[in-house]
Amino acid sequence: MTKRYAGKWTHWWDTRFSTRTGLTPTELDFLHRTPFLGQARLAQRPPQGDWRTWLFVGGRGAGKTRAGAEWTRYSVFHGGCGRIALVGPTLSDVREVMIEGPSGLRLIEPKLALRPRYSVSRRRLEWPNGAVGLVFSAEDPDSLRGPQFDAAWCDEIGVWARGETVWNNLQFGLRLGEAPRCVATTTPRPVPLVKRLMAGEAVVTHSSTRDNADNLAPRFVDDIEAAYAGTALARQELQGELLEDLEGALWRRSDIEAYRLFAPPARFDDLIVAVDPPVTSHRQSDACGIIAAGTSREAGYRERGFVLADATERGLTPSDWAARAVSLARDCGVSRIVAEANQGGDMLRTVFDSVACEVPVDLVHARLGKRARAVPVAALYQQGRISHIGALNALEDEMCRFGTDGFTGSPDRVDALVWAISALMLKPGGLPRIRQL
Repeated sequence: MTKRYAGKWTHWWDTRFSTRTGLTPTELDFLHRTPFLGQARLAQRPPQGDWRTWLFVGGRGAGKTRAGAEWTRYSVFHGGCGRIALVGPTLSDVREVMIEGPSGLRLIEPKLALRPRYSVSRRRLEWPNGAVGLVFSAEDPDSLRGPQFDAAWCDEIGVWARGETVWNNLQFGLRLGEAPRCVATTTPRPVPLVKRLMAGEAVVTHSSTRDNADNLAPRFVDDIEAAYAGTALARQELQGELLEDLEGALWRRSDIEAYRLFAPPARFDDLIVAVDPPVTSHRQSDACGIIAAGTSREAGYRERGFVLADATERGLTPSDWAARAVSLARDCGVSRIVAEANQGGDMLRTVFDSVACEVPVDLVHARLGKRARAVPVAALYQQGRISHIGALNALEDEMCRFGTDGFTGSPDRVDALVWAISALMLKPGGLPRIRQL
């Protein structure tokens, strides 16, 4: 039913399947076995023609995962593909979203007898016809050296830790069959890989969150659009537009990307954990911001800051977030913990004592507003004096939204970051007052 020849695929991804009118018995049978063909929107259908890479860019909930999973299933049963690379931000993301998720490869299969089985130990998804999906994490680009494939599905490439390195290694492995192809699905972020593909290396389709409203919770789109209408955040997260930087934001992604490293310096001059405690401790409370950062003048360079880890978490009790901060401090070997004490230094003293904190705790008191405190730290990023070690996606998203019209809630990760960098790098005149416990 499907042929592959001269590097091209001819297939049944045709808009005529959006209606059963005029279909032949053979086509009706095929539609029954591949029901998504009758449901897919135009943006979710692979482009026609001889392409190697299809990039599907869309807002949150726009149906990107379903499109990638259905294309992969089609490739297995009708495209002649036997070795498919499944690449996500982490191994957990591949399993929980691409394989086991509501739109993942197992649950979209209408026939239980054809549903693929996942072997966790081997990181292999196996279909009854012998095709296999091999699982890879964007955190480990070298794992893509050596294996070869005739198809690949790459999900959320905008948040890959080492995007271009992973992508390049994958491309060298796409060398089986007559027409190896790759589908990438992502919410747009202005990172080098996404910009590179959108600039001409891929055929691009686009969808907004509203386009997929029929498959989302009732009123979700109306409520979320009402909350963020007219903001740059809505354009990026709902409309799926690629925005280089959000208007009003203190941080630019280009500054973060330009100085990102994937290994810390051999030694630090100082290393700390900063904590921004929440006022309350229930599920709806603000998160407790917990950031590890350090400084180094290695190899004679000017002092630089390095952000190593983000252990921020929501809904923790005071003893839980204190234990989390102390655990990170032990793992990193820090000299001290810096904690904001505006909500009460005595409380902090008691909380850290209760979890057997073995490192000194310095209390800092905010005398300026959040934005005023953040401005000098953002300036250090603009000067190229701060590097993130690996990808800290949640922190970076909050940084690049902080200060915009669409930003709501408490910037807990940003607050902890600001306390950390201020304590490490700002001159005494610009430091918050510090009192040791």
